[in-house]
Amino acid sequence: MGILALIEAALLLTCAGVSLIYGEDDLDDFMIVIAGSCLLGILLMLMGKKATKVLSKKDGYIIVTLAWIIFTLIGMLPFLISGYIPRVVDAFFETMSGFSTTGATVLDHIESLPHGLLYWRSLTQWIGGLGIIFFTIAVLPTFGMGSMQLFAAEATGPTHDKLHPRIGVTTKWIWYVYLVLTVAQIICMMLGGMSFFDSVCHSFATVATGGFSTKQASIAYYNSPYLEYVTSIFMILSGINFTLFFYLIKGKVKKAFLDEELRWFLWSMVIFTGITTVTLIFTSPMGVEESFRKALLQVASLHTSTGFTSADYMTWKPFLWAMLGVIMFLGACSGSTSGAIKSIRLLILSKMTKNEFKRMIHPSAILPVRVNKVVVSPSVQSSVLLFTLLYIVIFIVSWLIMMAMGVGNIEAFGTVVSSMGGVGPGLGLCGPAYSWNCLPDGGKWLLSFLMLIGRLELFSVLLLFTPQFWKKH
Repeated sequence: MGILALIEAALLLTCAGVSLIYGEDDLDDFMIVIAGSCLLGILLMLMGKKATKVLSKKDGYIIVTLAWIIFTLIGMLPFLISGYIPRVVDAFFETMSGFSTTGATVLDHIESLPHGLLYWRSLTQWIGGLGIIFFTIAVLPTFGMGSMQLFAAEATGPTHDKLHPRIGVTTKWIWYVYLVLTVAQIICMMLGGMSFFDSVCHSFATVATGGFSTKQASIAYYNSPYLEYVTSIFMILSGINFTLFFYLIKGKVKKAFLDEELRWFLWSMVIFTGITTVTLIFTSPMGVEESFRKALLQVASLHTSTGFTSADYMTWKPFLWAMLGVIMFLGACSGSTSGAIKSIRLLILSKMTKNEFKRMIHPSAILPVRVNKVVVSPSVQSSVLLFTLLYIVIFIVSWLIMMAMGVGNIEAFGTVVSSMGGVGPGLGLCGPAYSWNCLPDGGKWLLSFLMLIGRLELFSVLLLFTPQFWKKH
């Protein structure tokens, strides 16, 4: 934990550099937080100096959950000390929204923030995209024999691909892909006339499928079809399993493009974009190209749980609200930076359902579930079923709690599904045209918790609340 605190201090130092370049008043605030973070890191390292380097699975779950909470607590301090977000609940919410790549905000005047804080908002998403621990394993061999336990506790999806026997090498390769995508988008955005600073911030948020923008109106601010298409393309690319990019680099093109989860995700994108486009053509004053462009960006944004917007979809027909609300549940591919349920789980559930119908006709038939010609084990099938059921139960309970706090039905639905899936914009008065500042404090704390468990895929956090977890044997 001490090493993680020092890493966050180093990240904050880059933000201080941005403040220094622009000569803004938040430089001193960053330096205060950096000093405090370094002091905490050194103290924790001294306390754990004689600890064993080997971590158990239990240690992995504890460290991952604590890392995200401590990173958020330290990360909210620049907002608090500078006074741009003066309340603890709002600062914690904004920072958790960043690290969990949710992209929901309580800010009503984003452009008023200095460049250092704007950069920090985007950087939290870029680091949180692949994961705080994931980043640490890639840059430092910190955790020794415990790396696999930490990787398993933080990685998304029911299965985890290892590209190399050493988990540190796997994380570095995936981070290289992540970095290449980021740099490529920065270049493409600048070619569209966006400033270097805004290009960096938007690319950080896009590749991380986060959605924080330097503008209150998000991508709509630029009123540029080129930038909308670039953003849509990179959101889709960022929703693809990063290991497939590695296979492409290695020349294994067939293995990458025949991946069943990828095909499920892309066909889902095509179907929802097509339905939205046709609906807009017949129900809005937009032409065919504009309808397609707006539909593509909104569907890609919600399907990959990014959260950028180029239009206020709450002004569209209610049918589209409902459909976009459903899309928020789906998510993109496992092994990507997207949130929500994920395409691989939906694919496995669809095959399990199909087999159940066959079993009703042929009770004695042996019907294994296969994905990419590999049999999915019964334990993975059970895990997928349990995750989906638990996801829905937590959603329903949280939805009811939000309504009990006085939040409207549509707003409660949108904020809960958006927080759990790391989507960003919600519905109604918490839709793309508004911030979430109107929510009660209790609702913000609840949604912050949902962002955390949604990003770590429920079990890693909820396991800590079970009595069995804390027993010695």
